[in-house]
Amino acid sequence: MKFNKIVCVDNTKLNDDAIKKLQNYSEQKVEVYSDYPESNNEIIKRLGDAQAVIVSWHTRIGEEIIDQCPNIKYIGMACSLYDDESANVAVKYAREKNIKVTGIRDYGDPGVAEFVISELIQLLSGYKERQWKEMPLELTDAKIGIIGLGVTGKLLADCLMPFGARLFYFSRTRKYDYKKKGVEFLPLKKLLDTCDIISLHLPRNVTILEKEEFQHLGNAKIIINTSLGRPFNEKALTDWLGVDGNFAVFDGDARNELSSETLKLPGVISTSKGAGWSAQTLQRLSAKVVANLEEYCKNS
Repeated sequence: MKFNKIVCVDNTKLNDDAIKKLQNYSEQKVEVYSDYPESNNEIIKRLGDAQAVIVSWHTRIGEEIIDQCPNIKYIGMACSLYDDESANVAVKYAREKNIKVTGIRDYGDPGVAEFVISELIQLLSGYKERQWKEMPLELTDAKIGIIGLGVTGKLLADCLMPFGARLFYFSRTRKYDYKKKGVEFLPLKKLLDTCDIISLHLPRNVTILEKEEFQHLGNAKIIINTSLGRPFNEKALTDWLGVDGNFAVFDGDARNELSSETLKLPGVISTSKGAGWSAQTLQRLSAKVVANLEEYCKNS
């Protein structure tokens, strides 16, 4: 089957080859936008009577948009779809309207793991302006807690193992295959008590660290967040960062969730670039988005 029109409603970052392949399934020319709409009205205007939408994680396709664009049959998320609650698309409502929603997984994980390890090595060793402790440190024997042992968390654990780090995790479900690898499950507060470094890998719209959790974390610690969201109470974070020796590291996407005041704090290390946005990432993302749409069209 073909759609009457496919619209990439925002900057999905699909490569040229992906756009060409999408054109095979669109009667009209595929419309591609390279920015992010600032309102629901702008999203609705861009979609018009299109039957298929491709959207990044930046733009929300909520119930109002679905109601105002009754021709939509397919929404392809050019981003991860972990669960309905954390999605930037009203997935349950779309399904009630017989709209197919697809998402992708496992496309930017290697770059995220590389970012975490790179930032840790630089901060522990003092290769840049700041150094965590008085003496440079290796990752050897570092007590690292991974919150969210999904694909990215597992890959990070695998990458850290050769360095001899002591690894722990907290997750909604137990990962017994990683217990066999020596990665120990701990309840959240015990994990925070035990570990000196915490790496957060959680879906959007999940808040896990409040004031009490930061009290358990204590001082002279490091937090790294590459989650697409803010999995902590920002006031509790800034209070914690008020203590000398505490550091928080953010990639570009996580940085965007913080206030300008927080970003100015001495213990904050951030970059404008999103972790995992490499040439290989974009190739995987593009291929998976197209594959989802092709599968839908072949089975419809």
